[in-house]
Amino acid sequence: MTAPRLSLLALALATALPVMAQEAQPKDRSQLDTVVITAERREENIKDVPSAVTKLSGEKLDVLASGGQDIRFLSGRVPSLNIESSFGRAFPRFYIRGYGNTDFRLNASQPVSVVMDDVVQENPILKGFPIFDTSAVEVLAGPQGTLFGRNTPAGVVKFDSVKPSQKQDGYASVTVGNYGTVNVEGAANLPLTGDWSARISAMNQRRSDWVDNTVVGAPTSKTEGYRDSAVRAQVLFQPHQQFSALANLHARDLNGSPRLFRANIIKRGTNDIVDGFDPEKVALNGVNEQTLRQTGGSLRLKWSLPELNIYSITGYEHVKPLSRGDIDGGPAGGAGIPFQSETGSGMNGHRQLTQEVRLESNTSGPLSWQGGVYLFDERYTIDNITYDTSTHVANDDIYTHQTNKAWALFGSVNYKLSQDITLRGGLRYTKDKKDLNTWHVGSGAFNTSAGVSASTDDGKWSGDLSATYKVDANTNVYARWANGFRASSIQNASAFAGQSQASPETINSYEIGFKSELLKRTLRVSGALFSYTVKDLQLTAVGGSSNATRLLNAKKASGNGAELNLEALITPDFLVTLGGSLNNTKIKDAALGVPPGGSLNVAPFGQPSVFPTVHDPMVGGNALVDGNPLPNAPKTTVNLTARYSFPLPSGNEVYVYTDWAYRSKVNFFLYDATEFTGKALTEGGLRVGYIWGNGKYEAAGFVRNITNQIRVTGAIDFNNLTGFINDPRTYGVQLKALF
Repeated sequence: MTAPRLSLLALALATALPVMAQEAQPKDRSQLDTVVITAERREENIKDVPSAVTKLSGEKLDVLASGGQDIRFLSGRVPSLNIESSFGRAFPRFYIRGYGNTDFRLNASQPVSVVMDDVVQENPILKGFPIFDTSAVEVLAGPQGTLFGRNTPAGVVKFDSVKPSQKQDGYASVTVGNYGTVNVEGAANLPLTGDWSARISAMNQRRSDWVDNTVVGAPTSKTEGYRDSAVRAQVLFQPHQQFSALANLHARDLNGSPRLFRANIIKRGTNDIVDGFDPEKVALNGVNEQTLRQTGGSLRLKWSLPELNIYSITGYEHVKPLSRGDIDGGPAGGAGIPFQSETGSGMNGHRQLTQEVRLESNTSGPLSWQGGVYLFDERYTIDNITYDTSTHVANDDIYTHQTNKAWALFGSVNYKLSQDITLRGGLRYTKDKKDLNTWHVGSGAFNTSAGVSASTDDGKWSGDLSATYKVDANTNVYARWANGFRASSIQNASAFAGQSQASPETINSYEIGFKSELLKRTLRVSGALFSYTVKDLQLTAVGGSSNATRLLNAKKASGNGAELNLEALITPDFLVTLGGSLNNTKIKDAALGVPPGGSLNVAPFGQPSVFPTVHDPMVGGNALVDGNPLPNAPKTTVNLTARYSFPLPSGNEVYVYTDWAYRSKVNFFLYDATEFTGKALTEGGLRVGYIWGNGKYEAAGFVRNITNQIRVTGAIDFNNLTGFINDPRTYGVQLKALF
């Protein structure tokens, strides 16, 4: 589907909806809404689920996404969740409780699984699908190795779209902001007859190129803009209560800028941004461009028998990305630019097929269970491209073809031992096989020292066991043990590095917690203490003097900490939420060393040779990383929202909504260096709105990153103090109508 078609569809949907106006349903303002989640693949009150789960939905999702941000707006909005990217909108990397993966290759595997409408999104490019017309986002701390399909030792981020219904309702939203931002979004249940219902939703987000390139005659004169369009169509067939079939078709079309790398942005010997830095200017002599085309679909069937539910979930995903950038982050001959690098990476022939068949008990006794089989089949070819930095013509390609096939058997049992004690346990056996082949077309460097093909074949049991004790009608306490598994990873041979491989990693986790609803359900509070150990942790070492990127295993890594979630309805018009986490992570491998600094070891154009300020012991040119925290693992996160409503005599409403997220400093890489330690980051937002027409219409003004705090949020280890930053302050107005 082309970009104009998606854009026109979003606009047409937004303008056509008013013909179906319906009365909005009044909300009970005297107590908090009951939170129902599907963390264990069936609907349950969040208070009864024996693990750390946070749900985002409704107005909070709308507020956080109001500036047109991509999926990274969720970062820090629940305890222990961090999301970052060196690809921009196309390739988010998720971390839960400090546990994630910094690998930027297109065949990277991540220990946080993303599940959208019951279908796992395994390839990292799939994980960035935009959030719109979404009923809920659930963040499940790991391991989640029993009931979910792929690579969940760190946890699961689960997205559920609003489903079709027989109601004639929907919404339309238009946002206009600075930097030429225009966002159009809408959804509608379509009026079908009989046993059929359908829902179509679409969005189109645009931002102008707001960063000027100061290099005269450069092929990319302005950058950092985007046009990101997506559409979802769902059809539900439900002839009776015993059977339903839900079909889902979706597509995405992204055309914009990759992550903008900025050379010499970090002041030597500090982690400060250099004096005189202007986020709206850059000096690049290369091409910056990014495109992504994604299509997919799923079919969810359910049969309800007298004592048994049967589910079949079939999924298909296809994505074709291309991201190309000026990796050195500066002009030819610029100060502190040891070498020029213009590269790109794309993927062709991608196809992911998944199939799950799950059986679920449907009885009222003390015993309930579910179990099934899961199948996964993925293939693609990656093209790593090198461009001539003077002509900007591709002159070298390294192709990698990878297939990944896996299957799993799983089962879970819940047993209510008494009125107050419930036990849960589950097991899963996973078999995972990968095959990789790499070949080279061109005259550039190609390191074949470790071969050009590899295969893996892993099998592993995982499981969990928990107990919940009902202290009283309002409070539960729980204890949980779980383990998880991530299969082997392979990284292809490249220009500077030979092929590398990381063996499977396993995790054991222990967690205790409580969940309470107090003060006539005007206060909801939950907390958890946790500790985990990862054995054979898969890591990515980037850079060094050879500019190599390699997979490796650390013997162990550990994490422990605490989390808190609080939601308080202080008055019927004043709602406050607060979340926070403490995470202590540590690499435990006395012999593990990585080369730091990359091109910092090269004397840049007559300047003295400068190493990063490394705090680790150095042995043979390697920094020993034993005892360091995991990369991109903040020790502390805090999130806060507050909404105050001013009801008017007319029945309309004025409200003020503010939200804040804080994360402490992070290490960008495995080694600890002053320049590559990201400063603490605090981002806040403010929204002032007016609601009228019995809740059907809303106009609001908003500001994101209200303090305009600019931080280096990531770096390139193989070039000279090259980094990238968070978004500056954005603001705008939004009009929304419910129908």
